[in-house]
Amino acid sequence: MNFFEQLKKVVALYEEILEQPHRTELARELRDEEDLFMLLCFSEMVGIPNPAFYYTLELYPLLLERFHQWHLRLGLETSPLDGVRCC
Repeated sequence: MNFFEQLKKVVALYEEILEQPHRTELARELRDEEDLFMLLCFSEMVGIPNPAFYYTLELYPLLLERFHQWHLRLGLETSPLDGVRCC
């Protein structure tokens, strides 16, 4: 290995060490955003008016795969929706 390849490895290791504490924070923020998005999509079924309900209907088949993990993460043991049985 020449000097530049070793220097690149050292810089990559340094950047990884600096980014490590922020990865969990970023993952938490992404999870919170996903939780909010799921709540907005399924809010009409829960009883909260959603002005974009018509546009979110197309997303239901894609979101049902993650619905079980979402309601468990929110602390709900069973599905809060009558029409969606995932447990």
